[in-house]
Amino acid sequence: MTAEMFPKEKTIDLRKKHIGPSCKVFFSHDPIKIVRAKGQYMYDENGVRYLDCINNVAHVGHSHPMVVKAGAEQMELLNTNSRFLHDNLVQYAQRLQATLPEKLSVCYFVNSGSEANDLALRLAWEYTGHKDVITLDNAYHGHVSSLINISPYKFHQLANAEQSKSVHVALSPDLYRGNYRQDHPDPATAYADDVNNLIQKAHEKGHKVAAFIAESLQSCGGQVIPPAGYFQKVAQHVHRAGGLFIADEVQVGFGRVGTHFWAFQLQGEDFVPDIVTMGKPIGNGHPMSCVVTTREVAEAFKNSGMEYFNTFGGNPVSCAIGLAVLDVIEKEDLQGNALRVGGYLTRLLEQQKEKHPLVGDVRGRGLFVGAELVRDRVKLTPATAEAQDIIYKTNMEFQTLFPQTEGTTHPTKCRWSSSQCPQVQTTHVLL
Repeated sequence: MTAEMFPKEKTIDLRKKHIGPSCKVFFSHDPIKIVRAKGQYMYDENGVRYLDCINNVAHVGHSHPMVVKAGAEQMELLNTNSRFLHDNLVQYAQRLQATLPEKLSVCYFVNSGSEANDLALRLAWEYTGHKDVITLDNAYHGHVSSLINISPYKFHQLANAEQSKSVHVALSPDLYRGNYRQDHPDPATAYADDVNNLIQKAHEKGHKVAAFIAESLQSCGGQVIPPAGYFQKVAQHVHRAGGLFIADEVQVGFGRVGTHFWAFQLQGEDFVPDIVTMGKPIGNGHPMSCVVTTREVAEAFKNSGMEYFNTFGGNPVSCAIGLAVLDVIEKEDLQGNALRVGGYLTRLLEQQKEKHPLVGDVRGRGLFVGAELVRDRVKLTPATAEAQDIIYKTNMEFQTLFPQTEGTTHPTKCRWSSSQCPQVQTTHVLL
């Protein structure tokens, strides 16, 4: 069974005709038409199977039956907005809060990571009365205007774009190719001092900092793992300046890092952000997201006099799906599995690093793992063309070992091994 309505060529033609040309399609030289997915696999219109290593949304596996059932059953009963009382909303908020430090106790439900980060900025602006934002170089926080301004990953691509005077870009705490590397005696302090310098320069110009925002682990910026203690030191500088610390967990939250449920927790129990944003995996593909903050910040937002309402945020169907995702993560021990499988993957990549000079660095936590390719391990010359070539070649047919049956694993859950009698089967890999 497929969901194909048109031949692939017509789908391509209709996309070119009706979809914005800036909307990228993967593998543009020969786009892949996906018609269904299950677990960790996606299937095209010809039934060709792809191992999905590209999605960061289907956190518990494509079409997970518990998630599908929860959404369908609630949709049959009711879907409305959060101005009505409904137990799903408060139960989900309670379940989410239980995964976080106690002071992060107030939730705002929205529909995407971009909405969540935009709202986080509004909370910080209202609470502090300040305007300026410090972001990290190569950061990406979303596609709306307020977030393009704080996303160097995006605004550096714009021709003749001027950086907003209220935005300050700090050094990415990259220990591999950044200003302060593994051989530095205290890279956490050095990178945090850079943030403090930006704060002082802003003050000299009469500006005041409302927030520092960072992904707990930079993703688009290159799988950057900040040194231990960095967030604590940054938070001290930012709080002293009257600002808030926003931890963007949109890509790395919900157990992906293995040892912890939230990536900011990797910094230690003595670090708690003022605002946490979450999205992508929260609904396993269903459009939903959340902002969690302290009671003090939430009260300041309320006292602004403007009611906050989101038409779809926190609706009963979204909350039912969110609850089901949390249930699957817990029931199937996906956080533990991310730690085990991520460790296995990291060891395999380290073996490739030993064999191939092209692999300059392997880094990550849990199943948030990356390998940086370089043409020269001393100069760290980026191997951009080689990386692109590998991405395309993994989409070509190759022989690998997989179980014959589908649906036995998830993108964050790989339980099979060569001892489970896998059969040789042709599979494509999407990176």
